[in-house]
Amino acid sequence: MYDVKSMKAEEFINHDEIMESLRYADANKDNVELIDKIIEKAKLRKGLDHREASVLLACDIPEKISEIYNLAEQIKKDFYGNRIVMFAPLYLSNYCVNGCVYCPYHMKNKHIPRKKLTQEEVAKEVTALQDMGHKRLAIEAGEDPVNNPIEYILACIDTIYGIKHKNGAIRRVNVNIAATTVENYRKLKDAGIGTYILFQETYHKESYEKLHPTGPKHDYAYHTEAMDRAMEGGIDDVGLGVLFGLELYRYEYCALLMHAEHLEAVHGVGPHTISVPRIKKADDIDPSAFDNSISDEIFCKIAALIRVAVPYTGMIISTRETESVREEIIRLGVSQISGGSRTSVGGYTEEERPHDTEQFDVSDQRTLDEVVNWLMKSGYIPSFCTACYREGRTGDRFMSLCKSGQILNCCHPNALMTLKEYLMDYASQDTRAVGEKLIETELGKIPNEKVLSICRDNLKKIEEGSRDFRF
Repeated sequence: MYDVKSMKAEEFINHDEIMESLRYADANKDNVELIDKIIEKAKLRKGLDHREASVLLACDIPEKISEIYNLAEQIKKDFYGNRIVMFAPLYLSNYCVNGCVYCPYHMKNKHIPRKKLTQEEVAKEVTALQDMGHKRLAIEAGEDPVNNPIEYILACIDTIYGIKHKNGAIRRVNVNIAATTVENYRKLKDAGIGTYILFQETYHKESYEKLHPTGPKHDYAYHTEAMDRAMEGGIDDVGLGVLFGLELYRYEYCALLMHAEHLEAVHGVGPHTISVPRIKKADDIDPSAFDNSISDEIFCKIAALIRVAVPYTGMIISTRETESVREEIIRLGVSQISGGSRTSVGGYTEEERPHDTEQFDVSDQRTLDEVVNWLMKSGYIPSFCTACYREGRTGDRFMSLCKSGQILNCCHPNALMTLKEYLMDYASQDTRAVGEKLIETELGKIPNEKVLSICRDNLKKIEEGSRDFRF
């Protein structure tokens, strides 16, 4: 039985409710009167429920899709402006005891070299990332209680925050590790993590169990209920995501929204981020073996409808996707992207990109500087800001600001100040020239004279050598 407030996975992600929602969507996908009503509701910027949003996803009326895309673009601007937050993944270990059939780190893969970074190697990776200009990391590790216990993860976080190299510093560490206990989530919270991210992979229980035949990840309920335990452990910000291509995308989309509704109903705050990865080629993984792959067109439609249905959430896309796909999907709703990423253990200290321990093939292989340059020339502000996290504006405090639109009063100048840091410390000559021009243009958009005055003063101080200003 469906119950949004239940703490049982099969009740808040209820198969019968999803199927009924999909039938309802199919019955109404050409119902223009209902579609218009749902779009009008979406214009209020309060979001849509899973059934309403499923109708829009099923709709294939060209002019209505165009209307949805325009609305998604406007909502993105209203909540996030033209800022794009930058981050990089850091792979700590590819030891894993699970048998996930879509991931090259699965236990039975005997020809992938297994590697785990020492604390000294973590420090070298972080130094390399700081030299690129990164301020925000997402750490990744396989599930292995012997090789990657929580103590190892905590030690790595401590090392990461402790590295200060030239003007570099990692100011926010997000964590993407396997589902764990409330006690371990408390330890992660105490270590000062930003967002706890866990991809569901698929919400379809039967498919989930087939895709995870062995290992602790086989337990569907334990995995699906992880966010509730994380929030019970005091973690304010959690990030959801499915791996599109494993199961039918309309099923996954509906369930993903149900999970967001559940978090909002139980904890008073929905997901801080939603990621939209698609299955990609990797060491011994062939994406064509999975028969639910989606086109670029459908992928962009999903992103637009996540933005419309969950307007406050940060949306993340990685370097799994090509430059052209990332360009389109950023316009439709994505607010965070990775740049200069390496998905192998120890990859950042290698001059040549290593492929033998990559979790997936990287489609966008541009450097961080090239990505920053491209974003600015496309009219976006690459932001290295971590101010909300460091000022305690997390969880419901961040969401209340974001939902009211007030977050823009501090985010815009913060983005400009962190971009200025990047330009002074790491940018190529061309990127710096483009950036300086962009900052001057964007300063003109700050309506509050006092904020503008402080921002200009801080930008001058950054030019003179000071760092780390924030509103």
